[in-house]
Amino acid sequence: MTRSPLPLRLSAIAATALAAALALTACSGAAPAATPTPTAASSTASGELTVFAAASLSQAFDKISTAFEAENPKVHVDPITYDGSSTLATQIIEGASVDVFASADQKNMDKVAQAGLAGDAPVFTTNVLQIAVAPGNPLKVEDLASLADPGLKVVLCAPAVPCGNAAKTLLDAAKVTVTPASEEQNVTAVLAKVKAGEADAGLVYATDVKAAGSAVTGIAIAGADKATNKYPITVLKASKNAEAATAFQAFVLSDKGQKILRELGFGGA
Repeated sequence: MTRSPLPLRLSAIAATALAAALALTACSGAAPAATPTPTAASSTASGELTVFAAASLSQAFDKISTAFEAENPKVHVDPITYDGSSTLATQIIEGASVDVFASADQKNMDKVAQAGLAGDAPVFTTNVLQIAVAPGNPLKVEDLASLADPGLKVVLCAPAVPCGNAAKTLLDAAKVTVTPASEEQNVTAVLAKVKAGEADAGLVYATDVKAAGSAVTGIAIAGADKATNKYPITVLKASKNAEAATAFQAFVLSDKGQKILRELGFGGA
């Protein structure tokens, strides 16, 4: 029986191994390992975050910011500034340093956009008005027409504020004229006057009535959906922490953010 010389067999093995190594190297060069897609769990967002939000969002955004920080422990959301959207828009246009702006209407977001300061501003939720009265409705307020009673002390939001603009739309549609005892710069102030007994009735958001619990009674308004307020949110172009701001905006739009809003009575976008 003929045997192959040992050196020849070793050479063949070495050649095979070398060919395999070269093939592996070629494959690696042609298809480099893919970079993992960033997820919420692997977010690199960090630092301080400044948020301006409509007064009607106070309860919702306090909860959302807490949940957001839990998922992004390197980010600290500064105490959120809540006020009428028109007031906040003016402050931003005048130079306030803000990362995120959430408005209670499109009109005031448009003001910021027209000033060249807003990025994309998707709508993230909606809201409608109700009539807020003292617990149990002792004065028997029934509808918008009831508010025309000169003996009734009614408080509204100022027309420039989203809740005031929505109130005007509904009152005009119902052909009801109301002479308000005062016009407030945000919906929180209207609700506060009703709760304190300084007003017999006020037009506020359904979410404010729900948040107030037993402190007020809410009266649904027929056709309230004709003046539905849509809430947009934007990352300001001058944001000092665009990464964290974008992550916050995404969280508000996410299922988790939307769940918080729904639980508090806000409508779908």
